[in-house]
Amino acid sequence: MPRSAPARVIGLISDTHGLVRPEVFTAFDGVDAIFHAGDVGGSEVLAVLARIAPVQAVLGNTDVRDDPRLSVHFTEPVGGLTVHVSHGHELGIPSPAGLLQRYDADVIVYGHTHRPLVVRSGRRLVVNPGFAGPRRFDLRPSVAKLTVRDGVASVEIVSLTGSSRTAP
Repeated sequence: MPRSAPARVIGLISDTHGLVRPEVFTAFDGVDAIFHAGDVGGSEVLAVLARIAPVQAVLGNTDVRDDPRLSVHFTEPVGGLTVHVSHGHELGIPSPAGLLQRYDADVIVYGHTHRPLVVRSGRRLVVNPGFAGPRRFDLRPSVAKLTVRDGVASVEIVSLTGSSRTAP
């Protein structure tokens, strides 16, 4: 019987707006990498996150445009799947349908709306980890953990105030 490859776990974070909450260290304990979906709020945020795991980040609508550490978007292979990360503001008001139509990836990660969301469309996933920065609106801060095992992705939204929920 063939042995399955070890799972890859990626921390997904967005809309930090200059703040890394201490709960992020616990939420991302043991992740292989961190993908930041924009509105980082400065290179200090990336430096703090890099103490947890290697970080790749994209440019959000409030970020400094010429920051060399921020891509407009990126696509990265993870455990046999492709993961695309962008902030989402390039679509105006991002929606799962619009993101699925625009990007050809197995997993699409975005931010911008500050609202956590996981939508499965066949074998494809669209994920918004929510916001992890200063509290805005009447929303709870959150991040997400993407697990890819044997070519199958699952996502857990992790509340930074205590509880979490898993989406297959």
